[in-house]
Amino acid sequence: MVTKLSTDLADRIKEATGENVFLCYHCVKCTCGCPLMDHFDLSPNQIMRAAQLGMEDLIFQSKTPWLCASCQTCTTRCPQGIDIAKVMDFIVSEAIKNGIESPVPEVEMFNKIFLRDIKILGRSFELGLMGEMMLRTRDFFSDLDLGFEMFKRRKIKILPEVIRGRRHKRSIVPASRPPSEVGYYPGCSLHAMAEEFNTSTLAVLEELGLHPVEPEGWICCGSTPAHRVDHKIATRLPIESLILYEQEGLSELALPCASCFSRFRAAARDLRLDPELKKEITQEIGYEYQDSIDIYSLVDFIHQRVGTDRAKESVKLPLEGLKVACYYGCLLTRPPAVTGTDPSEAEYPMAMDRIMKALGATPIDWDYKVCCCGAAHSLTRTDIVYEMSGKILENAKIRGADVVAVACPLCHMNLDGRQIQMKPRPEMPVLYFTQLMSLSFGMEDKAALGKNLIDPRPLLREKGFL
Repeated sequence: MVTKLSTDLADRIKEATGENVFLCYHCVKCTCGCPLMDHFDLSPNQIMRAAQLGMEDLIFQSKTPWLCASCQTCTTRCPQGIDIAKVMDFIVSEAIKNGIESPVPEVEMFNKIFLRDIKILGRSFELGLMGEMMLRTRDFFSDLDLGFEMFKRRKIKILPEVIRGRRHKRSIVPASRPPSEVGYYPGCSLHAMAEEFNTSTLAVLEELGLHPVEPEGWICCGSTPAHRVDHKIATRLPIESLILYEQEGLSELALPCASCFSRFRAAARDLRLDPELKKEITQEIGYEYQDSIDIYSLVDFIHQRVGTDRAKESVKLPLEGLKVACYYGCLLTRPPAVTGTDPSEAEYPMAMDRIMKALGATPIDWDYKVCCCGAAHSLTRTDIVYEMSGKILENAKIRGADVVAVACPLCHMNLDGRQIQMKPRPEMPVLYFTQLMSLSFGMEDKAALGKNLIDPRPLLREKGFL
């Protein structure tokens, strides 16, 4: 038998992503930390070894790149600084480009439907996406209970929003905005399934003396499907929206969704690092992004820009005695090179904990602060979601939490929404951190607590907060 080794695949990876797979010396940190390892056929380090050896057939037949949740654990922990998640993206996009059949067809199907909807509508349409996935997979009944509960609470939009005529001005509006005005990008979910996040966030920002500005015409960030399928599309989509905010004269942008935050930060960074990519996108859009906006997650914006002292001044109902497990998920802090997080807090962040403490609540120490909830597989592999999200909720309960606080609509959907389908049901209330802020600020109506699928009101009433 002849053994053929080739550097062709490694060379293509290097050219497309800038990542040198030969830097990997197989310390196995990526594999040991991967939350999806039990569902892979090849471990992440085995994928890297196969790339080094040019074993393309093995790689392109593997489920691993398709099941990768892009949680950035491997990228953050790699001692050689290899962006392993980006290598996984390349493998998926290369397979699609070359017409290689996916070993996980439901994931490929989801990516196609999601990106097609964005191309036609400008934003994702959750009901249409869920409905089409049910029809194409012929799985008509597994989510009926979840759909019914969401309809009951008016968390599903019946008709899609259509964003047309996305044109940019030729020059920037002078930056004459007062410091109190801040750009606000709600993302697709906050006008639909995460309305309680939107309502409570707007109320909190206004209470803190800030005026959120949401320009017309912003489009979907592309989320996971975009960066899995096409790096240029994944960069262009956030840049198109960033230009709108820049042209409004805004210098700061707060993003409630962790996925949106990650995509915006990654796109802005990639334009800085890749002049050729910037040139291509500038030519396509007809406008050059000036990179004049500071991009924050909503948690970091309130923690850094506003400060916990200012938040404490607005507290009218201290949440004393409420034990909160602050859940950050994958993308608010990782990888630090993208998010701008202090590397010392990337794996155990404290910003939300400090906000909760300012409200009078007791943030608990626990183990699953940044573990992936499986959001990338919410409509493709719900078995994975139940397993990953269930572990998070179980750990919060074991550590003595009364509630879990989150800062992302995708995390909330899995931890709160999917909880009603878990057996046994954890019965752990999961609230957006801004819902708890609204409640503490004396704005119970703005907390929109009736929207949560696991009703937090009995617990909060028992604690004396309602």
